[in-house]
Amino acid sequence: MFSIWERTSFSGNYDLAVVGAGITGLFTALHYRRAHPQARVLVLERGPHPSGASVKNAGFACFGSPSELLRNMDEEGEAAALQRVEQRWRGLLELRETLGDPGIGFEPVGGHEVFGADEPLYTRVAERFDALNAALHGIFGKPVFSWSDDRISPMGLRAAHLSFNPLEGAVDSGMLMRTLLRKVQGEGVDVRYKAPVAGWEDGPGGVNIRMAEGEAVQARCVVVATNGYTRALVPASDIAPGRGQVLLTSVVPGLQLNGTFHKEEGYFYFRHYHGRVLLGGGRHLDKAGETTTGDGTTPRIQNALEELLRTMILPGRAFTIEQRWSGVMGFRTQGGPPVVKHLSPHVVLAAGLGGIGVAIGIRVARQAAELVGSRTD
Repeated sequence: MFSIWERTSFSGNYDLAVVGAGITGLFTALHYRRAHPQARVLVLERGPHPSGASVKNAGFACFGSPSELLRNMDEEGEAAALQRVEQRWRGLLELRETLGDPGIGFEPVGGHEVFGADEPLYTRVAERFDALNAALHGIFGKPVFSWSDDRISPMGLRAAHLSFNPLEGAVDSGMLMRTLLRKVQGEGVDVRYKAPVAGWEDGPGGVNIRMAEGEAVQARCVVVATNGYTRALVPASDIAPGRGQVLLTSVVPGLQLNGTFHKEEGYFYFRHYHGRVLLGGGRHLDKAGETTTGDGTTPRIQNALEELLRTMILPGRAFTIEQRWSGVMGFRTQGGPPVVKHLSPHVVLAAGLGGIGVAIGIRVARQAAELVGSRTD
C-alpha cells in the first residue's frame, strides 16, 4: 500500500540500477549520473551500509611494491604490467582529486617493502631494481623506488633491507566511503540498504531485478559491481573470492612506525594507525581455504600475522590484539585486469579488482558507466 509520495519518489522504473555500494558501484552511479543528469539511478546494497572489501581493507593507497611488480612483469609481460601500474597511479590521483585528501584521510607517508636477512626475494629484487625504475620512468618521469635501509632502525623494525617510494600513502577507508556516499547522494542517486539481489531477467524493455525479499525493481540497465561476491549472482564468472584477514593491535607506547609497508610480494601488508599496528594478509598460506566469501579468521593465518609482529614489526615489545576482521576481494582466476563487460544486452559486470580496489575502483567504474551509456543514449 504505497502512498503517492512513495510511488513518485522512491519506486518506479530506474534508468540504471547498480548492485553493490562499494567503491566501484558508487563511482559507477556517480559517473553515470553526471553524464546523464536527468537519469534516475539506484544503488542496491545487501548490507546495512557499504559492507564489502571497500570498508574491510587496510587503507592502502598503493600501486605495487617492487617484488609484486616484478612478479607481474614475469607473469603478464612487461607491457601489460606497466599498463596496470599506470591505471593504478592515475586512479589514485583521480580519487584524491575527486574526493579530496581530507575527505579520504589521505596521509602521504610513502610506501615501503621490507626484506629480512638472507631472504632470496631481496636478491631477486636487488638484481632488477634499476631496471624496474627504468621501466617505470615512462609513467612517473623519475625514479620511483630507492633503498632506504637507514629508516629501519628508527622505526623499530627488525629487517635487513627496506625499499621506499614517496608516492604512496594511507587512507581512512571509512572516511573515504562516507565522503563518496555523500557526494553520490548529493547528486541525486538513490541508495537502498539491506536490499540483497536474488537475480534478474533481461528483456527487450530492460531488466527485471528480483530482490531476495520478493520485491521487483525495474531498470533500463544494470551494473553488477559485487567484486568478491560476484559468483553468487554470476556463477559462471571467472572471478573468485579471496578473503583477506586483518588484525589491529592496541596502542603501542612509543611506536615509531610511520608509513605503509609490504612484504613477500604484497601478500603481507602493515601500517601505523593512531599509535597501533594495522596488519593483514597471509592469504598465500592457504589460498584454497581463503577462496571463500565467509567472514571470519583462522588460527593458521592469524598466528602467522602475530609471528610477523613478534619477529619483525615489534621485536621484543609487548602488544595485545585489539580487533580482528576479514574482507572479501575478487580475483580473476587466470589473472589479468578487472572485468568490465556485458553479460547481456542491458546488464554489465564490473568486478575482479584484486587487492587494489582503492586505486582502480574509480576508473573501472568509469568504464562501466560508459559501457552502459553506449546502450542507453
